[in-house]
Amino acid sequence: MSKSIFVCQNCGAEHRKWAGQCLDCSEWNCIVEQNDAAITARVGSKGKVLNSSSITEISTKESPRRNTGVEELNRVLGGGLVPGSAVLIGGDPGIGKSTLLLQASSHLAALGGILYITGEESVSQVKMRGERIDALHQDLMLISASELESIMATISKQRPAAVVIDSIQTMVTNRLTSAPGTVSQVRDCAAALIQQAKQLGHALILAGHVTKDGSIAGPRVLEHMVDAVLYFEGDKGHTHRILRAVKNRFGPAGEIGVFEMSDRGLIGIRDASKLFLAERAHDVPGSTVLACMEGTRPLLVEVQALVAPTVYSTPKRSSVGLDINRIAMLAAVLERRIGIPLGQYDIYVNVAGGARISEPAADLAVLLAIISAYQEKPLPSDMALFGEVGLTGEIRPVGNPEARVREAASLGFSKLLLPRENETRVQESNLAVTLRKSAVGLTCLPAKHLSEAVQIALG
Repeated sequence: MSKSIFVCQNCGAEHRKWAGQCLDCSEWNCIVEQNDAAITARVGSKGKVLNSSSITEISTKESPRRNTGVEELNRVLGGGLVPGSAVLIGGDPGIGKSTLLLQASSHLAALGGILYITGEESVSQVKMRGERIDALHQDLMLISASELESIMATISKQRPAAVVIDSIQTMVTNRLTSAPGTVSQVRDCAAALIQQAKQLGHALILAGHVTKDGSIAGPRVLEHMVDAVLYFEGDKGHTHRILRAVKNRFGPAGEIGVFEMSDRGLIGIRDASKLFLAERAHDVPGSTVLACMEGTRPLLVEVQALVAPTVYSTPKRSSVGLDINRIAMLAAVLERRIGIPLGQYDIYVNVAGGARISEPAADLAVLLAIISAYQEKPLPSDMALFGEVGLTGEIRPVGNPEARVREAASLGFSKLLLPRENETRVQESNLAVTLRKSAVGLTCLPAKHLSEAVQIALG
C-alpha cells in the first residue's frame, strides 16, 4: 500500500506532513504532496554481485575530447566535450541556452550522430531556429518527446555520439505520478539519463531552468550528479552573454566564455577586455580599470563608484556586480585607515558592462574608485590596478600577476598599480624583460599600504 510524502520543490527535502515553510531551505509554499509508491517498491529488492577491479589495473588514458565548434564553449568545458560525461547548462529564459546547444550540436554532428530531444518545442520550431543561425546538419536528429522510457529506448537503439535534452524539467517517467518539473521527476529522470550515458559512452547535455534566485531549479543533488555545471549570465540591457563553469571535473572551475547575441546566434568573443572597456569614459572621477581573473582568463573591467550625501539616518551601500558586504567593509577601512568621513554619504559601486566580480583582487580598484568619486579627482586614464586590501589597510598579493600584467600591456595601459609582493614576482620573471622591450613600456607601480596607493594614483 502506497502512502504520501511531502517533498520540497526547492531543495528536495522530504517531510512527513505538509508545512507552509520548508525547515531545510526556509522557502515558503514549496512543499507538495507526492505518492511514494515507486520508492517503496525498491525496498527489499535483490541485487547481483558486481565484479571489482584493482585500482592499479584500471586504464587512465583520457578519452579524446570532441570539438563543439564553439571556441568559447570549448574553453569553458576545458578543451571540448568528453565522451560519457554529463553537462548541465542553466540560465534565465531567453538568454540563449537552446541557441548555443543547437549551434554546438550542428558542429558535433559532423563527428558522429547527435540526438537533440526537445520537450518544449516542436521539431519544426527547432529547425526554424537552425535555419536562422545556420545550424543544420544531416546527422543532427531531432525528437520532440518528454517520456523518459521512450527516450532511453531510442538512445539505446540509435547509439548517438551525444544527446541533448532541452530541458530536463520537461522529462517525465511513468514510475512516478507527480507532475513534470517536480523534484522527484527531475531527480529520477536525470539519474536514469546520466547512468545510461555512462554505460553507453555518449556525452549528455542537459538544459535546466533556473529559479527566481538564479539557481538551477530542482534539488541540489542534480548538480552533484553531473560532471560539469555551466551557468549563463547576462541581462537584456546588454548584447553579450557570459557562460561560467561553476563545476567541472574535466577542467578548471570558474572559467568563463564570452558571447555576443546576434540574429545569427551566439558569436564567441576572444578579446573580452575590449568589450567591457569599449564605452569607458576617460578623465572622469570615480572610474578605475581592474585587472581581474575569471578562471584562467585575465580580464580588464571598469569599476565605477558614486559618492553622494545621504538623506537617510543610515548611509546606503549599494553595488552591482560586486558583493555588497565587501563594499560595506571596504568603506569602513577607508574611514578608519585613511580618515575619509563616509558616514554621511551614500556609496554606489558598479562593474560596467554587466560583469560580476567575486575575487578579493578587486578591493584596491573599488577603494580608489570611491576615493576618486569623493574627491572629484579622476585617476590617470592609462592606469590599471589590482590588489586585495586587508582591514589594517595593507595591500596583499593575489594570484596570477603575470597574466594580469600581460593583459594590461596588450591593451595599451602604461601604468599598473599592484601589490609590492606581486611586483617582485613580476620583476623576477622573464615578463619584465618583455615589457621593457615592448612598444607600450608598461611601468609597474608597487604599493604596500592603501595610503601609499592613494598617493601614487591621486598624488
